[in-house]
Order: sequence, then C-alpha cells, then structure tokens
Amino acid sequence: MNPSAKKILVLLSVIGLALAGCGKNKATPPAPGEAKVFKIAVIPKGTTHEFWKSIHAGALQAAREQGVEILWKGPQKEDDRAQQITVVEDVISRGVAGIVLAPLDDRALCRPVQDAMREKIPVIIIDSDLQGKDYISFVATDNYQGGVLAAKRMGELLQGQGRIFLIRYQEGSASTTERERGFLETVQKEFPGFRLLVKDQYAGSTTESAYQLAENLIGRFPDVEGIFCPNESSTFGTLRALQESQLAGKVKFVGFDSSPKLVQALRDGHLHGLVLQNPVKMGYLGVTEMVQHLRGQKIPELVDTGVYLATKENMDTAEIKALLTPDLSILD
Repeated sequence: MNPSAKKILVLLSVIGLALAGCGKNKATPPAPGEAKVFKIAVIPKGTTHEFWKSIHAGALQAAREQGVEILWKGPQKEDDRAQQITVVEDVISRGVAGIVLAPLDDRALCRPVQDAMREKIPVIIIDSDLQGKDYISFVATDNYQGGVLAAKRMGELLQGQGRIFLIRYQEGSASTTERERGFLETVQKEFPGFRLLVKDQYAGSTTESAYQLAENLIGRFPDVEGIFCPNESSTFGTLRALQESQLAGKVKFVGFDSSPKLVQALRDGHLHGLVLQNPVKMGYLGVTEMVQHLRGQKIPELVDTGVYLATKENMDTAEIKALLTPDLSILD
C-alpha cells in the first residue's frame, strides 16, 4: 500500500472513532450521580398524628432509594384548610417537580390542585380523594372496606344486637366519610338488631374536641354498648372519655389507625378492634409513583395500599405488629 493510501486509511479510522465516540455520548443516559435530582413536595393533612409520621417515614425511604429530594410540609391541625392551600400555593411558586398531597378537604383543595396541573406540576393524591379527577394517580386505603371491617367486628362483638354510636370525624374529609359510609351501610344491611343512638355527630380534628363530644354523648346515653370511631384522633379522644367514665372495656369499642396509646389500649382490652391502614406504604408509593411518572413511565390511576383489622388476639403476629408499631427510625 502506497504512503498516500495509508494516510487516507488512518484519517478515515480517526474520523470513524470520533463519530463513534460522539454517537456513544448521545445514546448513553447520564450516570446516576449526574441525573437531575427531582424535588417533590409531600403535603399531609396535618403533622401531629402518628399516621402522618408514618407517611413521612415511607416518603423519606422512597426518596433515598430513588435519589430524589422531598419537601415535607403541611398544616399543624387537620381542619386548617387555608393553611394547606397556602402550602400548595407555596410549593407551586417554588417550582417543585411534583406534588404528593393528602387533601384535608375534598372540595377546598380542588382549585390549588388544578393550578398545579396547569403549571405542569403533576399531582398524586394520597389517603383521601378529591372531587374531580385533576390529578395523575390516587394512592390510598379502600376506606369503604375499612368501615365494612369495623361493622363486621362490631357485629361479632355484640352478636348483632345492641345500642351503638357512630362518631364521625369532620365534614369534607373524603377518607373518613367513606369509612363512616361503609360502617353505616353494613350495619343497616347486615345487623338490623343494632340501634344507632348517634350517627351524625362530628368529633372534629383534635383529640380534645373528640373527647368533649364523647363525654357529652356518654352522659346522654350511658347505656351505649358499642362505639365506632373512624380515625386516630376521634378514637383516642373517645378512649379517654370511656376511661374516665369507668366504661373502658365494658363498651365494645372499634377504632381506626394506630398510635402507642391505642396499641396499649388494645392490649388492655379497652379497645376491641383497630382497623389499620399501611401509611408507610402509602407515603412510599406516593413518592415512588411520582418519580416513575417524572421519568416518563406509565403509572396506575389507582393504587390500593390495603386495609387490616387488629385485635388483641392477632396483634402480636408479624404482619399486624408491623402495622401497629411501624419503624420510624428514619425520621430521627
């Protein structure tokens, strides 16, 4: 091969390698450390109840696994609609990549969610649904089925006969409304021997307001034989009222959600059933599904995170124990 031909061949080889190198750089995705770090806002209904601490733990676990950052912020009290709306508006103005929201009111939060979606900020709803479907996915408990489980447990405890209370939580809360509906409809269909002494009274968003309502109701109806409460604060407030009136353990009592004091009450026989969600899983999947969506993957429109019944008899099994006392060490 003559020298000119050799020069041409070498030049073509160099050009080919350069083109191949450029092509490789275009086709190869950025290394994990170089990938864009998404900031995702996770907004609970409140920040004081044990349930929301579990949501937070699950969200943090998912963020660490997915290599994203979460902004955890919510109202202190679960009836502060204005503050939760302000939080949503604030994270929209910050330009977060996505919002995972547990709306404390199924109407009041509709407009802020619409605003986020209009700004191309996707929203995943967790725990409690919104009116309308201006979001990309709903990750939650089957709350109606939770109410059904509570009614069946009450039917078992009282053999389908007796005077009972349904103590509601607060108006506008879609999750607890579904629990109350599941309980009430099951009682009416399957246990005609129950007499509902109370079915339209609201405990409010705090333990103290629940305690005051339960104390008044017990004073009016001291012959009550069974009570159902649809969330952590209403359950604990009613527990206090029963304990102070010396009726704890005598009145069959089914609550919802978990906290250390409710777990102890279950063990002591002051509670006869706790309907449990999986809030750690809910927070985890809320963030995980959002990351998948932001990375262009298809996600389901509805994710059911499960519902369970804890009793004194099964509370030490591995599955129920993990739900009653979730590991929250990630928050330390």
